[in-house]
Amino acid sequence: MQQILRQIRTDLRRSMNGVIAASMREKGLNYHMNFGVDVLRIKQISGKYARDRILAEILWKEDVREMKILATMLYPSGELLKETASRWVAGISHQEIREQACRNLFQEVPFAGELVNDWMKDEDERIRTTGYWLFARLCIIRSGAAGDVDENGLLKGAVNDLQHESLLLRQAALNALKYYGRVSPEKAARVLDSVAFFVHSDHPSEKEMLDQLRFEFGYDG
Repeated sequence: MQQILRQIRTDLRRSMNGVIAASMREKGLNYHMNFGVDVLRIKQISGKYARDRILAEILWKEDVREMKILATMLYPSGELLKETASRWVAGISHQEIREQACRNLFQEVPFAGELVNDWMKDEDERIRTTGYWLFARLCIIRSGAAGDVDENGLLKGAVNDLQHESLLLRQAALNALKYYGRVSPEKAARVLDSVAFFVHSDHPSEKEMLDQLRFEFGYDG
């Protein structure tokens, strides 16, 4: 295992892009180490190694951007337990890692809908954000994904979070509502009914989100 880890570090050093790493730091994306390797190259590196749960756990624990992304690519989805997914999601602090974890790992497990239900009700806004992103990913990869989750809970939670101070959480909730409404005209109508009160809001951002949803679903009233 140590030899594999040394080889991964070598692969990352050889692919390092200092300009990108510096740009990420300037934008507040702080890690103990960031090689600035683009995701496509990380994907290529992951192809050199067999999927392994223990290796992925070791990589995930490192505060190194590329190692965390590799962890999501190298964890065998068939071995992921719900408890492990919940432990991992609690440690996600960057949007890029959130998106990669949902795309590469969380969406692949048969209990993904259960994760959405649990996470979108969590008190931690970061976990709720991941829950909404995972729901969006499920909608992208298969039809009928909306039926795998608590639809009433999704609508209520997402609409509430549209009013949250966290921009990332608002964007994730808005994204989830868009994907939910795309399923059918009936679901689009449910979304618009749920946010109709925004028309009287004093907050420009809430009116803007209402306009986005109306545009998304072709509502011109």
